[in-house]
Amino acid sequence: MTTPFTSLAEFRAFLAEAPGPDSAAISGAEERNGQLTKPPGALGRLEDLAIWYAGWRGDARPSLNAPQVLVFAGNHGVTARGVSAFPAEVTVQMVANFEAGGAAINQLSKAAGASMQVHALDLDRPTADFSAGPAMSEAEVVAALATGWNAVDPKADLLVTGEMGIGNTTSAAAIALALFGGEAADWTGRGTGVDDAGLALKAQVVAEGLAANPQAGEDALEALRCLGGRELAAMAGAIARARVLRIPVILDGFICTAAAATLEQAVPGALDHAVAGHLSAETAHGAVLKRLGKEPLLALNMRLGEGSGAALAINVLKGAIACHSGMATFAEAGVSDG
Repeated sequence: MTTPFTSLAEFRAFLAEAPGPDSAAISGAEERNGQLTKPPGALGRLEDLAIWYAGWRGDARPSLNAPQVLVFAGNHGVTARGVSAFPAEVTVQMVANFEAGGAAINQLSKAAGASMQVHALDLDRPTADFSAGPAMSEAEVVAALATGWNAVDPKADLLVTGEMGIGNTTSAAAIALALFGGEAADWTGRGTGVDDAGLALKAQVVAEGLAANPQAGEDALEALRCLGGRELAAMAGAIARARVLRIPVILDGFICTAAAATLEQAVPGALDHAVAGHLSAETAHGAVLKRLGKEPLLALNMRLGEGSGAALAINVLKGAIACHSGMATFAEAGVSDG
């Protein structure tokens, strides 16, 4: 497939021109919700979720039948600084596990009735160490965005993006620092389980990353290029394509949310088609969600990544839509609504 953008400027323009939700479908869904056999507001956030989904799908009585889970994998040059408890070879090994159906995300995707695809991005060619300069050239980040963009199935009616990449919590922390400011330690967590010394080193590397790439603090897509990884950029590209196609998105944990945040910071409103699937145990995830105005659907102390928390939340959204579209109205059920 030919990607319609060849530069970050063109990508930003596509994002800015992406459509919004269907207002007629929202009105119809709200009207239907008010007639269902339940007290007003009795299903809480499930009602809001169903109406939100209806608006993006352009159908006041929608169904959710074809969710897609995309897992992107990339390797990071910054791992040479010792920021992870695991070696970079684990990325390759876990990709093989995904492809064999042996990972948590495989089970959760299957349980949610979702198709799942894995895309490994140049694992034999890690990004550059961002503590010394940009992680990627413009051509490299555009290629990664395009991988995500082209991976989205236009026939899908929901998208989840996940990732695998040793070192990518360091990348996500650096992006969060660039986007939202503060201190490096505010955004740096233990990731794969580093000890106290490792955590201090990780925060130092994050601070060095922003110092080495000052442009990242001035432009969100530059933050993605200079501090991100190929898998983060691919997730951003897929989420952007979903917006163009009006496919709703469930965001996963800290790394996915940091990648997605670059879109929102680049073009305000770019994540209106996305909800937060869960609150992860990674320290800074809640702070990023708060900055984005996203309230998580689940909070189960998960910190696996892979898209696992978001995949689990697919069933919450399915429940919301099943109630909205399948319940009888008062008139249909012959029940008095007062």
